[in-house]
Amino acid sequence: MSDIILETVGLTKEFRGFVAVSDVSLRVKRGTIHGLIGPNGAGKTTCFNLLTKFLPPTRGTITYDGRDITAMKSADVARLGLVRSFQISAVFPHLTVLENVRVALQRQRGGSFDFWRADGLLRRYDDRARELLEDVGLIPWATITAGELPYGRKRALEIATTLALDPVMMLLDEPTAGMTHEDVDRIVALVKRVAKGRTVLLVEHNLKVVAGLCDQITVLTRGRILAEGDYASVSRNPEVIAAYLGTEVDSVGVPAHG
Repeated sequence: MSDIILETVGLTKEFRGFVAVSDVSLRVKRGTIHGLIGPNGAGKTTCFNLLTKFLPPTRGTITYDGRDITAMKSADVARLGLVRSFQISAVFPHLTVLENVRVALQRQRGGSFDFWRADGLLRRYDDRARELLEDVGLIPWATITAGELPYGRKRALEIATTLALDPVMMLLDEPTAGMTHEDVDRIVALVKRVAKGRTVLLVEHNLKVVAGLCDQITVLTRGRILAEGDYASVSRNPEVIAAYLGTEVDSVGVPAHG
């Protein structure tokens, strides 16, 4: 089994002459938490959309777990265990927290989500749904509607629904965006916990979160890779600091605001 679970070679995406991602060659090691950072407009989310097949690349290749997935559809990629969350909170607000996870678990039946089936038939998923809610600390909120959850708890619910798809590799797009300090700490601890036995690639603006979570970091700017390495080396790279011009720089050379 290869040490590299996800690799891109020359990955490029153009939109009518605008190059959003340019010649990105990325290698993510199996079992690590890998951060993808960069200033606004660097191409991070576009890169995520390419990796999970929500966008087709203009050029380049994507290999996941030894398989070329460049031309695959997003649903097929998810079935292989490459699953993502989104920047914007995406839950079913009128379903309960438990029901949200149960919908994700229904994927196990194949192509049907069984919305029309008797509720009793769907309760076969409840035990596993509760286990996942326990994993993300949401058992006390299992019976309330997801729309009532505070923002940080909604993000935890999204991670639970992502886990319901039994991912081998998780792609998390700004999991702590817009959160209070308390919620950030909770989500960081959660990501560490669910990452055990998995690979995680995350986009994150909060560099303190990146420092506390990531084994390896790739810095993008203007759609290109600017630097790679661990946090200590990347945070002191003069080109990385320059890419964040307009922010204050703290005592170790890291932009104080991501």
